[in-house]
Amino acid sequence: MKKLTLICAALAAALAFTGCSKSKVEINSVADLTGKKIGVQAGTTGEAWVQDSVEGAQVVSFKSGMDAALDLKNRAIDAVVLDELPAKAIVERNPDLKIIHDSEFADNKEAYAIAVKKGNADLLSSINKTIADMKTNGEYEALVNAFMPADGKITIPAAEATTGSKVVKLGTNAAFPPFEYVEGKNIVGFDITMGQKIAKNADMKLEVVDMAFDSLIPALQSGTIDFIAAGMSVNEERKKNVDFSETYFESEQVIIVRK
Repeated sequence: MKKLTLICAALAAALAFTGCSKSKVEINSVADLTGKKIGVQAGTTGEAWVQDSVEGAQVVSFKSGMDAALDLKNRAIDAVVLDELPAKAIVERNPDLKIIHDSEFADNKEAYAIAVKKGNADLLSSINKTIADMKTNGEYEALVNAFMPADGKITIPAAEATTGSKVVKLGTNAAFPPFEYVEGKNIVGFDITMGQKIAKNADMKLEVVDMAFDSLIPALQSGTIDFIAAGMSVNEERKKNVDFSETYFESEQVIIVRK
């Protein structure tokens, strides 16, 4: 009996040391995030929001939302804060997780836009024209229906052929469905198809460059890529470093938790 007691005491000490707990974590709103261990994707507005707005939060940054969700499933963290559509894609693959919406996020929606290097007026003008044309001729609506269908069954459009003597490099982070993700051997998604149309209209050949989300703006500034299409939200901090196109989509943050 004494030996069993010592073993139990050792296990209890180990649990305390690792920060694990048998108690159930209840998160039903933004208010419940206080003091919790929260996973985010590095470099995103979700990461910035948790750092600035959640008192006592232990912020754990990951390369992708899916990496954060895996740690959530393994109980290494308490919740994940992520954009709504990628969060939905994660939860569809992981039925033991669920999404929590909050008015804090719904009342502060974020607008996505394409980023170019400061001062690249010609490319920015071409991108804005493509976005405007797509919204006028029905291509934008078709793209929304393809990648965000009501029944959840995505239909990936045929790739737009892009040609030209000049290559234009689209930087993205292919871990953000349905905007950019890997399907088989190809990077596909809403932003990728839009990028193909941008390149085609500019008579340039498109090259897609996949990298970590928080590496995109430095890569743009150094000239490694020509524009960013990665579900990137417009905010004042980013405006200091890049020029943004007209916005093309609105989203909001959500919380992913274990059921």
